[in-house]
Amino acid sequence: MTDSSSIPKHVIPNVLTIAGSDPSGGAGIQADLKTFSALGAYGTSVITALTAQNTRGVTGVHPVPANFIAAQLETLLDDVHIDAVKIGMVASREVAEVIREALTRRRPRWVVLDPVMVAKSGDILVDDAGIRAVREVLVPLADLVTPNLPEAAVLLDLPAPATRDEMLALAPALQALGAGATLLKGGHLAGEECPDLLITAEATRWVEGARVDTANLHGTGCTLSSAIAARLARGDSLPVAVAGAKQWLGEALAASQQLDVGQGRGPVHHFHAWW
Repeated sequence: MTDSSSIPKHVIPNVLTIAGSDPSGGAGIQADLKTFSALGAYGTSVITALTAQNTRGVTGVHPVPANFIAAQLETLLDDVHIDAVKIGMVASREVAEVIREALTRRRPRWVVLDPVMVAKSGDILVDDAGIRAVREVLVPLADLVTPNLPEAAVLLDLPAPATRDEMLALAPALQALGAGATLLKGGHLAGEECPDLLITAEATRWVEGARVDTANLHGTGCTLSSAIAARLARGDSLPVAVAGAKQWLGEALAASQQLDVGQGRGPVHHFHAWW
C-alpha cells in the first residue's frame, strides 16, 4: 500500500478564471476551463456575468452583483491554493476593485489580464467608466496583459496600429500603464502572418505565427490568455509560456473544422490533442 503522506500534495497546478459565462461553450468561463484542462491544469472559476449568447452574437448580459463576486472569491481562496489567475471581461469599477482587493491580499504567483473591451464587430463592449477601471485598477495588478490591437487603442486612447512598426511604437506607452508585461496581439494586421509583440522591462520580442484560414474564431482571446496562465502555472517562463500557448492555439484553430457548433463563428477545438 502506498503511504499517502509520501504523495506530493500539490502536483497539478490550480488555475482560476474570473470571467463571464458563454452558453455556447466557445468563450468566457467555458473556454477557459477547457483550456486549463487541455494543458494539464485544474480549473476553478468565479463568474462575473451570465450571458445569453451563441456563435452568432450576444443577446443579453446579466451581471453578477459585486458583493457576490467577492463572496465567490473569498470562499474559493479560503480553501484552494491558486497558482495563476486569468481575468476576463470586467465592466464596472466596483467589480474591478473587488477583484483587486482579493488578489492583492492573497496574491497568486501569476495574474493574466485579458482586457475584453472590443467585440469582433468593432463595437465597444464597456463604457468609459469600465475602460478606466480596467486601465487604472486591473492593468497595474497584472503580470501580463493581453490586448489585441483595438483593445490597445482603447486603453491608450490612440488609433489602432496597422503595421509592425506601429505596434512597436506603442510599446513604451503600454508598459507605462503599469503591468509587468504586455502581449500586444497582431491578429488584426493584414497579411498571412499573425505576429504578437511581447513587451517586458527587459526586452521586446516578436512571437511569430502563421494565420490560420478559418472563420472559427469565437473565444480565441479568452483561450490564448488562459493557455498562457495554465503554462505559467505549470512552471514555464513568460516567453516560453507565450510561445507555447500561441502554438497550441494555432493547432486548435487548424483543428476547429472537426467541430460542428452553431451557425456563426464557431469555437476552436480545445481538445484537438486528445480527441
